[in-house]
Amino acid sequence: MNKDKIELSDTEPSSMNPGAEELARVIVDRLGLNPRKMGSTDKMWRTLIELYERTKKANQEKKPETAVMTVEEMGSFAGITRQTMYDYLKRWTDLDLITKTSYIYQGKVIIGYKLNGSTLEMAFEKAGVKVKNHLEQTLKYVRELQKTIKNEKLSEKMKLKEPKQEILKKEE
Repeated sequence: MNKDKIELSDTEPSSMNPGAEELARVIVDRLGLNPRKMGSTDKMWRTLIELYERTKKANQEKKPETAVMTVEEMGSFAGITRQTMYDYLKRWTDLDLITKTSYIYQGKVIIGYKLNGSTLEMAFEKAGVKVKNHLEQTLKYVRELQKTIKNEKLSEKMKLKEPKQEILKKEE
């Protein structure tokens, strides 16, 4: 992962039978994909739903280019400008939830983003793998830290014992 901070939350649906909108809001919030500035849009969930709908349609029609959304389109669904959407895309791609892709449409190369899987669930599984790998790497660092602290303490004890042994040898 890059240096951008991923902020997971523990947001829960407010009812036992949440609708698609509420579940999308919860998912986007739990993964820290919502804008963090006060007064920013809270419609980022609409982009997630549109990515899913386009992926579903692309799979049905067997037209992979249908799944791709330009940054302008993503920003439009989220209610923000293209430039602001660029700022938020980094978190989406860092989690491997979406991937950057390009296709040719009417002789022009179109660059955009699509879900990183053939279904919404597969895309989230890839995001989960990314987070899990990050945690496993961090666990390796934790183990190395424990070992290093232990070795440093042993080394300090040995250094403290050495002068006493030298004093004893000189007195003999």
